[in-house]
Amino acid sequence: MLKIVLVEDDEKLCELLANYLRQQQFEVITVHDGLQAPDVIISHQPDLVVLDLMLPGMDGLSICRKIRGKIQSKIMILTASDDDIDHVAGLEVGGDDFVNKPIKPRVLLARIRMLLRRQINGGTLGTDEQSQNQQTASDEQEQRYGKLSINHRSRNCEMDGETVCLTDSEFNLLWLLASHPDEVLTREFLVMETRGIKYDGLDRTIDNKIVTLRKKLGDNPSLPRKIITVRGKGYLFVPDRW
Repeated sequence: MLKIVLVEDDEKLCELLANYLRQQQFEVITVHDGLQAPDVIISHQPDLVVLDLMLPGMDGLSICRKIRGKIQSKIMILTASDDDIDHVAGLEVGGDDFVNKPIKPRVLLARIRMLLRRQINGGTLGTDEQSQNQQTASDEQEQRYGKLSINHRSRNCEMDGETVCLTDSEFNLLWLLASHPDEVLTREFLVMETRGIKYDGLDRTIDNKIVTLRKKLGDNPSLPRKIITVRGKGYLFVPDRW
């Protein structure tokens, strides 16, 4: 059973998230005070730390600095801020991913699955067949395809040396596609992995984000060659056309 230390001072929210994650077969240890968090995290050596930024006693960034060299855990930071400065600071001190508040438990679960995927043997965290059978193509924090460079730790995307401004959700979708080159990813899979909900057959969120990605990355939306639509199935990232 994978172990998570959840550090959140809002006790009702903390228990809500903890109970939901326990139902998904995680072992969850909760902490409500920043000063106690480093000792709890280091002593338990969890697979993942879910860490709020704003905490009494010691803030999340300070906790990151204190524990980063003493654990092998992935660190997911919870923040109510959309400020890029907070995101960059979190990444610089060792955070691996961000989830913005307010938090939907299913979305948090999807992001946890994505972050832990390469540590799981056989995809046991997946709830559908594709989640169970597909593995991230690369264990690296950076992926390069021709003129496209994507860095997961800094959450930076560059095309031909120029920075491409992507929202968090656009970046997550691009990273997911690029992690499965030459594989058709279904809408069901993409919706579950990026949004934590089941595809209802009508939601066009993924389709709209694909169109936006094509525009931002120089892939003709009318005749795409880099991220192509496979009719009746889903989307395919073509690695040799970048």
